[in-house]
Amino acid sequence: MSLFSGLDSVTIVGYFLRLGQLLSTCVPFSLVAIEDTLQAGIGNGCFIVWCFCFSASLLILLTELCIFRSRIPHYWDGFLYSYAYYFTFICLSASIIFGVTYIQYLPQGPVQNHAITATAFSVMASVLYAMEVAWVCARPGNIYCFVPTFQGLIRRLENAVACVIFGFITNIDLYQHQPALIWCVVVYFLCFILGAVNFFINGCDCDNDRRLSIPYPGFLVGQTVLSILLYTTAVVLWPLYQFDENFGGQPQRSNDMTCSPELPPTLCVWDQRLAVAILTAMNLLVYMADRAYMALVFVG
Repeated sequence: MSLFSGLDSVTIVGYFLRLGQLLSTCVPFSLVAIEDTLQAGIGNGCFIVWCFCFSASLLILLTELCIFRSRIPHYWDGFLYSYAYYFTFICLSASIIFGVTYIQYLPQGPVQNHAITATAFSVMASVLYAMEVAWVCARPGNIYCFVPTFQGLIRRLENAVACVIFGFITNIDLYQHQPALIWCVVVYFLCFILGAVNFFINGCDCDNDRRLSIPYPGFLVGQTVLSILLYTTAVVLWPLYQFDENFGGQPQRSNDMTCSPELPPTLCVWDQRLAVAILTAMNLLVYMADRAYMALVFVG
């Protein structure tokens, strides 16, 4: 008797994707765990990301194994789409940030090989999560994935940029010394959660806001305006407290001790601060474009 007898092709493909996700997230955090050189700052943050993705994928697999397909709630496909969509960007962000931080700076040897392998498997994880997004949309079922509108693409971009920011702020040394910088981190998480709530409520059909149980377009307008106001404070406070000496910042990269050539080569703290400042300004522009497009649509 076949191992997969009694299971339909939809379930089998889903299991293979989930097993691939588990393997490709388990390998990176295992390699980081055995290398002390990779366990500082960004390395710890990426370790947490991969552990979280592994745990979530394992929990979903166990849920699907313990519950018959016919008993899975009707909104499960929408949840899988949303989860896989976000994990695609989270793993891709971790891959880029981890690779840029370690691979090019480490000397040739076992540690660099482990960093390359961890990055490669993390990229593989993002590809597998992206494949699940496509599979959920393409497979037979009650869910239908719309081609995203321009505004739908903007909303996705807002949260994608936030995922990259999260990759950098996993290094708590960037902000733990200043309440104003902690506020900036709260802003990033709050705006991301607001966007994620909309995405999860609507499931796969991200542009069909009729599924929202609250008045539309009031919710989206309020969400976007609030995000613009919050990001505006972050655009001002983050560079001010990171690069202005009057507020305890470090304006010169050469004066940052973590950028010293005598230390182990990594993406230093000053570079990470600059990356977050640029990404914050970028996401504010995206939110402003979202609001401007909304205004044009409503006027038109």
